[in-house]
Amino acid sequence: MGLLLFLCACCLCNTAAALSFSHVDNEGAAYTVIRVDPRHDKLQLFPASPGDNKVAPGFAAVVDQARAHKQTLRFAMNAGMFEADLSSVGLLVANGVQVSALNSSQGYGNFYLKPNGVFLLDRGGAHIVESSEYSGMHEGITLATQSGPLLLRHGIEHPAFHATSNSRLTRNGVGIDAQGMLVFVISDSAVNFHQFAMLFRDVLHCDDALYLDGTVSSLYAPELGRNDAKVRLGPVIGVVD
Repeated sequence: MGLLLFLCACCLCNTAAALSFSHVDNEGAAYTVIRVDPRHDKLQLFPASPGDNKVAPGFAAVVDQARAHKQTLRFAMNAGMFEADLSSVGLLVANGVQVSALNSSQGYGNFYLKPNGVFLLDRGGAHIVESSEYSGMHEGITLATQSGPLLLRHGIEHPAFHATSNSRLTRNGVGIDAQGMLVFVISDSAVNFHQFAMLFRDVLHCDDALYLDGTVSSLYAPELGRNDAKVRLGPVIGVVD
């Protein structure tokens, strides 16, 4: 285990929200960690507008959507893999409405590196499940996004990951810790899947974690002065006030 350094912590804790940010260095790699309490923070998923070539890179459209509903976007990150027209590759549920269906097909790329998974919110809280388990969990789901691969399932690393892999990218994902807190992470340096999964397991103490994407990984966090605008993004997940 490398030296764990909390370089910055910006906690925004009150009765209405428990959103917090920290910077972590582990095993020579840097990460930004965002903790969200689903019992207090208002987590929302923003589907993209497929085929809308006028969408600007980054989070401008999401900021505008929140503002139109008299909300302030406090934090956001890309929420899963998407097609060239910005539509989601897999399942997407926003505000209790299914936008796109579960994708159980075979294919090439990280999304299809089985087992992949679904991050969801329902009446019981937050869950990360293998995609094949989702069919039994339709009741009361307000938010869901399918991505892949699963970084961790019940504390076990995905079998395809290797510590010596040279595939190193900026990556982002989400985990759930033992207290039911959501732990969103974006790497601030290039990492492989094994490094990313071990950060969730050994440092952030999450038994379940899901990979959201790489290369396009982007973060909106005004408190940190972050508003990444790398590319046009597909679905985005965020916290609003």
